[in-house]
Amino acid sequence: MADSVHNTHHQKRPHAIFIAYPLQGHVIPSVHLAIKLASRGFKITFINTHSIHHQTSKAQPDSGSDPFAYVRESSGLDIDYTTVSDGLPLEFDRSLNHDQFMASLLHVFSAHAEEVVGKVVKSSADITPVTCMIADTFFVWPSKIAKKFGLLYVSFWTEPALVFTLYYHLDLLRKNGHFACQDVREDTIDYVPGVRAIEPKDMTSFLQETDTTSVCHHIIFNAFKDARGAHFHLCNTVQEIEAETISALQSKTPFYAIGPIFPSKFNKNIVATSLWSESDCTQWLNTRPQDSVLYVSFGSYAHVSKKDLIEIANGLLLSKVNFVWVLRPDIVSSNDTEPLPTGFREQVKDRAIVIPWCSQKAVLAHPAIGGFLTHCGWNSTLESIWCSVPMLCFPLLTDQFTNRKLVVDDWKIGINLCDRRAVSKEEVSEKINRLMDGKSRDEYRKAVVKVKKTLEDASTPNGSSEKNMDNFIKALKAKM
Repeated sequence: MADSVHNTHHQKRPHAIFIAYPLQGHVIPSVHLAIKLASRGFKITFINTHSIHHQTSKAQPDSGSDPFAYVRESSGLDIDYTTVSDGLPLEFDRSLNHDQFMASLLHVFSAHAEEVVGKVVKSSADITPVTCMIADTFFVWPSKIAKKFGLLYVSFWTEPALVFTLYYHLDLLRKNGHFACQDVREDTIDYVPGVRAIEPKDMTSFLQETDTTSVCHHIIFNAFKDARGAHFHLCNTVQEIEAETISALQSKTPFYAIGPIFPSKFNKNIVATSLWSESDCTQWLNTRPQDSVLYVSFGSYAHVSKKDLIEIANGLLLSKVNFVWVLRPDIVSSNDTEPLPTGFREQVKDRAIVIPWCSQKAVLAHPAIGGFLTHCGWNSTLESIWCSVPMLCFPLLTDQFTNRKLVVDDWKIGINLCDRRAVSKEEVSEKINRLMDGKSRDEYRKAVVKVKKTLEDASTPNGSSEKNMDNFIKALKAKM
């Protein structure tokens, strides 16, 4: 009897509904985590928004109606795919109307999510019943919906543990006068468990703002209330690079560092995740000496002011360095499609290539790349480390300020461009040259190679991230 009970328990396979947050930086690790779990025997039902699906299929027309079709056929992975409305019309410009988009995710999206979860739960009841829901921590509803359908809730955090812990301890920041009060303190914060010390300027942009009534603040407040109802937290980071922060969190909640979450072949994306069509600059890079090219990109979402963009452009001109610049058409705003200074493209001629979008992993992995001028998005940071490329940091929004602190102060693998003040072309040029030339370049390169080794070690079969993944799956199955 005991044996047969044990066997039926053993046969029950986890079936996870996975709901990705509809921003490029969140969709990428979510897709790769879904594939990773499917390759560990999970059945996955992956839910994208209509809008993200529409953008990725427009950018990669051959990806068809189901981006997971190829991995299903080639690797036999059990991944279903479906899409749901985020509450706004397809053609609505979400980037230009950020607050409206966020308000829709806050107030409207949960109803659509609940409906689709209900349908999946019902339709799979007799085949592989749904056992858990994996959803981005930034959603404000997962624990409620999971409870309603009797599912375990796994919260997926796509940023570093340091950022998670700052949001998790909002009440402490409030109580100590470092957040959401009339006269915000500006001294060092040294009372957050697992965080030795952090300056207010290194907190996320939302924690530095004095007006806390914005829609993004509502999302953060509600999301972290909801996250306390999660059975497990998965985080796209590595135990060894944030050891103290992670062990402090683990004393409060089941928290697993399982990063970096990359595809099995780092620069080969087998699932379409890009929101723009990619230009290939490999041939141009092949003609450049090793480590001689600066890669410049400010990510998929945040905007740069026209003034800063012109200073950066002129700084690149002054620096005399070869560069690849990914310049999204809406980098300043959707209404200003040619933000570069007049004559810029002619002046840089053959020492640079300016493109609207590219496969970032492929570019960073190219031997010609010697530095990355970045907005410090977390995916960009991890990819840069993986390719041993030191960074010049120009954070714009959210977690990017905190990521910059990790890169510049904690790991010493990059240079800070400026602290939330106007940037000048002279400073841009000087710092580019410091990153790309001579003795200081070698120091940053050595430091980044060391951190890369830590990431690689964590990803080996006996590494911390793989072990954490095993422990998570074991704990999840025990709870099922």
